[in-house]
Amino acid sequence: MAHRMTARTRNTSWVAAAAVLGAGAAAVGVSLAAGGLSGPLATLCIAPAALAALIRRPSLLPLGAGISVAALGISGLATAFLDLPSAPAAAAPWIGAATISLVTVAFAAGLVAFRGDIRRERRRNDRADLALRLLAFQPTLLLSLDRTGSLLEVLGGLPGYDSEGLKGRSLGHLASDADLPALAAGLHAVNRAGVAHVTIAARGDTDRVFEIALQRTGDGQIVASLRDASVQHAREARLEAARAAAEQRDAGKSRFLANMSHELRTPLNAIMGFSDIMRQRLFGPLADRYAEYAELIHESGSHLLELINDVLDMSKIEAERFDLTLERLDAGQALTAVLRLMRGQADRAGVALRGVLPEEPLWVEADRRALKQIALNLVSNALKFTPRAGAVTLTLQAATGVLELVVADTGVGISPQDLQRLGRPYEQAGDADQRAAGSGLGLSLVQALAELHGGGMELESRLGAGTTVTVRMPVLATNEQALPRVREA
Repeated sequence: MAHRMTARTRNTSWVAAAAVLGAGAAAVGVSLAAGGLSGPLATLCIAPAALAALIRRPSLLPLGAGISVAALGISGLATAFLDLPSAPAAAAPWIGAATISLVTVAFAAGLVAFRGDIRRERRRNDRADLALRLLAFQPTLLLSLDRTGSLLEVLGGLPGYDSEGLKGRSLGHLASDADLPALAAGLHAVNRAGVAHVTIAARGDTDRVFEIALQRTGDGQIVASLRDASVQHAREARLEAARAAAEQRDAGKSRFLANMSHELRTPLNAIMGFSDIMRQRLFGPLADRYAEYAELIHESGSHLLELINDVLDMSKIEAERFDLTLERLDAGQALTAVLRLMRGQADRAGVALRGVLPEEPLWVEADRRALKQIALNLVSNALKFTPRAGAVTLTLQAATGVLELVVADTGVGISPQDLQRLGRPYEQAGDADQRAAGSGLGLSLVQALAELHGGGMELESRLGAGTTVTVRMPVLATNEQALPRVREA
């Protein structure tokens, strides 16, 4: 539409210019035919300038004036140097007709151009009125300010504020007293940097929040948009309160679990201790039935203690109360102890357990208990999910500057859906019997302990093809002797 209007305007301009040029040519011809400057029609030489003024195009005024001056000059030179005949009486009719025709054509062309100007002006005024109406009723305030923050112009329909009544006031009239320093800082920033954003509470209603975007113009004035952000800020405040409450509940849960686990371990240690005495018949023989019961009590107590230890460790990590005691140690020796400890469970499950460990000492700077806990959890998980006649392999090596611990099994594998969840606390995979065998904390503890050492854990698995868990930690020791020290979580 804008392109068509531009082309129409250009065509009208050419018509007006041609009319002025034609008027000049006709004026010269008629003037010379009627005797030049001394003739009765010499005044027609000023017709181009008059026509340009009538059309009301400022760009045509120099053209019309120039053509009029040229016409007067041509007529004057012709009168001075040529023997121009006076207009005969017989020529008066056609001279009069030519004059009337010239005036008619000139006024018609001027009227066309003038009507085109009127239509364009009306369209411009209509668009300007529509834009002003839209700006006056849009739900924000559009402001024009000087450098000190005084409101020069105000447009908009913000509920509760009279746009006309705000003119001449300071922008600080909208802000609460507590936010006046922030508003002053925003004005200083926009004068210095060109842009600024300020959030203020409304004067007299601190629950109402305004967001103001300020920008400096080329002439040093400031334009701004002010919108009511009360609903958005109230929603953000509710979300923040909910987040804080959730974090507080989560911290309380972690503290409760840590305290409960600690309290449960004391009587459980007594149960396991006495059942072990009975199992080993330290104070004399027992009937076979009672010996079997003592064995079951000890196994159940061991399983329960394992679950409690996992909960206690996870609670300490979540509460940021788990401390690493770093020391220089042989990782291969620590994992050999793990393999010896898990050998009985592997034999009872009918699973082949083997270790691939370096022949030379592999010195690391790590927490001994955490390193063994990582291996114990991974091997225990692998044994639970590997059927009889399967195999579990523990591999330890130094790879690309980090300690790499890999536990691979030939078990049932993990589905892609479960694989995405594992590693988060209390998430489990497998059927109901397999889920009942643990707490869902084993892999999350492995990942948390690896992260405390600056490393991480990776899981690879396919259903029916086994699972491989890789833990990498940058804990390889240097040649310098390292003293034991404590690093907080």
